[in-house]
Order: sequence, then structure tokens, then C-alpha cells
Amino acid sequence: MYRRTIFAVAAVMVALLLICGCTGTTTDPTPVEKQQLRIATTTSLYDTKLLDHLTPIFEEKYNAEVLIVSAGTGKAIEYGQRGDVDVLMVHDRAREDAFLADGYGINRRVFAYNYFVLVGPESDPAGVAGMQPEAAFTAIRETGVAGGSDVVFVSRGDASGTHSKEKAIWKAAGFNYSTDVQGSGDWYQEAGTGMGATLEMANEKEAYTLSDIGTYLAYKGDLDLVTLVDEGDILLNVYCAMQINPAKYPDINTTVAKDWVNFMISDDVQKEIDSFGVDQYGQPLFYAAQDDWEKIGVTEAEVKDPIA
Repeated sequence: MYRRTIFAVAAVMVALLLICGCTGTTTDPTPVEKQQLRIATTTSLYDTKLLDHLTPIFEEKYNAEVLIVSAGTGKAIEYGQRGDVDVLMVHDRAREDAFLADGYGINRRVFAYNYFVLVGPESDPAGVAGMQPEAAFTAIRETGVAGGSDVVFVSRGDASGTHSKEKAIWKAAGFNYSTDVQGSGDWYQEAGTGMGATLEMANEKEAYTLSDIGTYLAYKGDLDLVTLVDEGDILLNVYCAMQINPAKYPDINTTVAKDWVNFMISDDVQKEIDSFGVDQYGQPLFYAAQDDWEKIGVTEAEVKDPIA
């Protein structure tokens, strides 16, 4: 009888402990749902694996799930204009300014930069090694138009930030892109695809192409292309992140979008950007913008001011 009573009392105590949640377990039966962040990004940030490196850090810190769509800047901007994403990450200042002016984006912050390079076959049939970018483009076009069968230039041809930079160099060299370059001969070919695929196409054709240095370094081990032109102010390549404007698209996840932009300009992430790729390539694929704002022609607020 005594033993049966003890067992009954014990059973009641266990039941009470379970009801009160006092069993010592800290497991929450209703875990907090992850926030979902949708990002449209230029291909170079994706192809270099920089976002693969940073995304898990953000997801753990903010209990988030990051969904990334990678495309040329033109296509990425279209996603932003439709409100399909929460954050836009691109590298084309003129179109970024237009995007902001049209009310699609807010809180633009600059987080990184690197440089474009002209790469091509080691044989360098147009003889452009060491030239300024404008002179190199001129030499490639003149040799190609004259029938230099070994001279081919492969363009992104996809309205990307890299394609915009290419067109800016043609303009600076004195050419009208639509009349003097496009359709001027077999020497000029448009890939219509991302940077990695364009590099692979140029490699197959032993052709010249313009690439951001980060993607070129990431693919260099599988390419025979070499860097031929890597100096010139026009080759600067600046990356930004911005929120999609919730006033235009109320369904945007404003909180997690703001968290991402602030994350990208934070001290810890700026250090991650500065060191990313050094172990593997002997140099960073990108440079942190935090302390170089004057060098890259932006304001201090654009690289350092957190979004409130």
C-alpha cells in the first residue's frame, strides 16, 4: 500500500512538472519562423562565391533564409522594379541613380569595389598589352574591322553592369557603340550571358573580353586567358546594396532588407570582404569600401551610415 501511494504521488509530481514546463528542458515547442530575404544580385557577386561566404553568417545572426537570384544588372533592376525582391545589389551608378530617382529604391549603401580588366589570349593578336583601356579597345576594333581573323572580342551583351562599362569605354575611345561597334563585323560577338559563361566563351574562341577582376580570378584556373590591361581610371567598379522602396511595394520585408544592407557595411563584414579570396588567389576579389570612400568617389555616409 505504501509503495503504491509513493508511486501515485510521484506520478502526480511528474505530471505537474510537465504542465508547468519545469522539467529542465529549454526546447521551445514553437520555434520562431525564419525571416525570408529575397536578393537580386549582379552575377559577379554570385559567381565569385562572395555571397555564398556571407549568407550563412547573416542567416545565423538574423534567423533568416536568404534567397538569391543572380543576373546581369539590367535584369536585376527589373526584378527590383517589379517588387519581386527585397534588396538589390548591382554595380552601375547611372542606373542606380535612376532607380532611386524613380522611387524604386531607398537607402543605397556602397560596400565594395574592385576593377575591370581586359583579358585575352597570351598571343595578344591586336597588341594591346599595357595600353590604356581606350587605346586597347581602339586597337582591337581597328584590327578586327580590317579583317584580322585572329581578333575577336566577346561582349557580355546582356545590359549588365559590365556591359555598361564596356559601352562607356567605347564611348571614351570615340566610338558610337550602336553604329561603330555592334554589327561591324565577325570580330565583335555578344554572349548574352553572365560573366563566368562569357569568360568561358572567350576562352574557347581565344578572344578578348572585359571582366571584373573578381570573376576572372575565380575562373582563372580553368582559363588560358591572361590579363592584358588592368590600369585606367575608367576601370573602377563599385558595388552597392539598397532596399526596395516599401512605399511603392508594401509587401517588401523592410526589416530584414535593412538588416542586410547594414550587415554589408558593418565592420565585421567589411573585414570579411577585404580578406575574401586572399588565401586562394593571393589577393582579395573585392576591396572593402569602408575606408576608401574618397578614392572611389562616394560620400562617407554612403559607406558608413547604418540605416536607422
